[in-house]
Amino acid sequence: MDKYEQQKYDELVKQVSPNSPIVTNCIKAFLVGGLISCIGQFIMNSLTNMGVAQDETAAYTAIILVFLGVLLTGLNLYGKIGKFAGAGSIVPITGFANAVASPAMEFKKEGLVLGLAAKMFVVAGPVIVYGTVTSMIVGLCYYLFGGVS
Repeated sequence: MDKYEQQKYDELVKQVSPNSPIVTNCIKAFLVGGLISCIGQFIMNSLTNMGVAQDETAAYTAIILVFLGVLLTGLNLYGKIGKFAGAGSIVPITGFANAVASPAMEFKKEGLVLGLAAKMFVVAGPVIVYGTVTSMIVGLCYYLFGGVS
């Protein structure tokens, strides 16, 4: 491609590409990400006020936020939040939950093993899913066998 063709191509790309309102997108991302963080802080404060030990509140809060992310994904609402907020919905832990749940839902028609389970590994990454499953198994063994002395 010579210089003239490159200029024509660049002009065409400029014409066809939509202008992105960067400032507006940053404000939306900040507000939604902040709202998710405020919800997480509210959950932590509520758990503390209910008498849950301080070191356990973070784990319970993460579990509740992941559940809410999966629930909103299942109700087809998290995608709408993501379209509005962009990175503001992806960065918090709820974005992780959405990243695991949405491909699983999308491919559930293909069956449990080849669809649902395999696609969770493809999108969310084998390390994340493997780490989650392994930690559940280790926790269950620790619970059942009384831990290591």
